[in-house]
Amino acid sequence: MNIAIFSPNQNPYSETFIQAHKNNLKGKIFYYYGAGNQIKLENDTLKNTLLDISQFKLFKRLSYFWKVKLLKSLRDNKIDSILIEYGNHAHNLLPLLKKLEIPFVVHFHGYDASVNSVVETCNNYKDVFNLANKVIVVSNVMKQKIEDMGCTKNKIVLATYGPNDLFFNIKPTFSKKQFISIGRFAEKKAPNLLILAFSKVVAKYPNYVLKMAGDGVLLNDCKNLVTNLGIGNNVRFLGVITPDVYRSELQNSLAFVQHSITSDNGDMEGTPLAVLEASAAGVPVVSTYHAGIPDVIIHEQTGLLCEEKDVQKMAENLIELIENKELATRLGANGKARIKNEFNMSLHISKIQKTLN
Repeated sequence: MNIAIFSPNQNPYSETFIQAHKNNLKGKIFYYYGAGNQIKLENDTLKNTLLDISQFKLFKRLSYFWKVKLLKSLRDNKIDSILIEYGNHAHNLLPLLKKLEIPFVVHFHGYDASVNSVVETCNNYKDVFNLANKVIVVSNVMKQKIEDMGCTKNKIVLATYGPNDLFFNIKPTFSKKQFISIGRFAEKKAPNLLILAFSKVVAKYPNYVLKMAGDGVLLNDCKNLVTNLGIGNNVRFLGVITPDVYRSELQNSLAFVQHSITSDNGDMEGTPLAVLEASAAGVPVVSTYHAGIPDVIIHEQTGLLCEEKDVQKMAENLIELIENKELATRLGANGKARIKNEFNMSLHISKIQKTLN
């Protein structure tokens, strides 16, 4: 089976779920990345850019020619099925998709189903839903949103992400007085609220450290907040780290923590992969009742959850784990078993594969 995967970006570090699709789906994978006349086919040694604009200087309608080139590429490669990452990318590809006789599946991930301006620009995805064979969502909250936009229930497939199997090999030691967080410094991940919660922890337990990995628009604001709170020795910004480093930090941490919220513009998580990875590692998750998080983390069974923006309760949850290591161990072990049985990578890929076939 020849499968084309369309993604707006080429292998960004934060989109490991797309890499999982590339690497684990069965068949020959053709990875098209970029948008419009900048779409390229990865590892196409003969002609990486599908549209060479210089050939068409005499023509005014260049948009027509990138569609022709892309159609030819799909036909030449005998593509059987198409997986499009992100709903808004599928919307942008509609001029092409309308000319194809190849079945396609659209995979929504988070912002594409929740940011108000994105959904409105895409006309609530009416044409996408009509043309697509199936629509994949990653949480029950997202499933409801897609239904509310008008997608018929029989087209919707719920396929929560699966963590890399390497996370199941981690044996947490809980040996360091630290918590770990990883992700983009963006409004929906509310790193500032996490810092505020942790500052309350430090007031009672000044020897504990919060390590925050990642990059993003709120990073400098968070550094300034840490300075103003006087907890510069307790919060460490790691920058973008490798999966190996992340797994090492997880192994030694008391818990993974993330204070996800719905942004002012409607932006929401799908189901954060980092939450699944931490739980697969046997590390308890301290987070919020947000989007797909309560689908995979059960409060007081595999982690501790609080309402969005409840800084005080998140601080209390962190302190509870500090004061009860036995609870941390039990939550972590329960989480590992739950993810292994219900949300592993094989289950995720098999759902995607079945949807594409």
